[in-house]
Amino acid sequence: MSDHNNHKEEQHGKKPGTKREMSRRQFLSYTLGGAGGFMGAGIIIPMIRFAVDPVLQKKSASDWVKVVEESKITNVPQAFTFQVHQVDGWYESDAELVAWISKDSGGKLFALNPTCKHLGCTVNWNDNPAYKDQYFCPCHGAHYTQDGKNLAVAPKPLDEYTTKVENGFVYVGQLHANTRV
Repeated sequence: MSDHNNHKEEQHGKKPGTKREMSRRQFLSYTLGGAGGFMGAGIIIPMIRFAVDPVLQKKSASDWVKVVEESKITNVPQAFTFQVHQVDGWYESDAELVAWISKDSGGKLFALNPTCKHLGCTVNWNDNPAYKDQYFCPCHGAHYTQDGKNLAVAPKPLDEYTTKVENGFVYVGQLHANTRV
């Protein structure tokens, strides 16, 4: 028994912090786990990069698009269609858009987007006899003034395009919140 007690005392007498050796099983677990993680990262990182890359691309300012001759613009809003080149992630397309272009009482030219701010339907000018000289949305009855100010149903005014006149033609640019109301 004294040998047994001496052995216990020797174990208890060891200094704390002595180095423990790694077993073969632990070594293989760490080595295979590290190698597997490295290989997995090599596969997953390009996939993540592929998915996130369009978000990381710099947004370019929209180009000006020639829409109509300035002489055709009146005080009554008219719908004009134009095409823009769009890049959505990896998908490129030429979309056909519409702008309601007119002049205000001061003769200043402006263009409105016909997308209703309620649920995204298309509004038309002077389309409903009950709402004379207003933009009207046939989906849910939203209507707007000639400047695009919301009168009923819709929570916000119609969006406005940036416009410029150059060499007798009207150009539209980027879409932004309405500054006229």
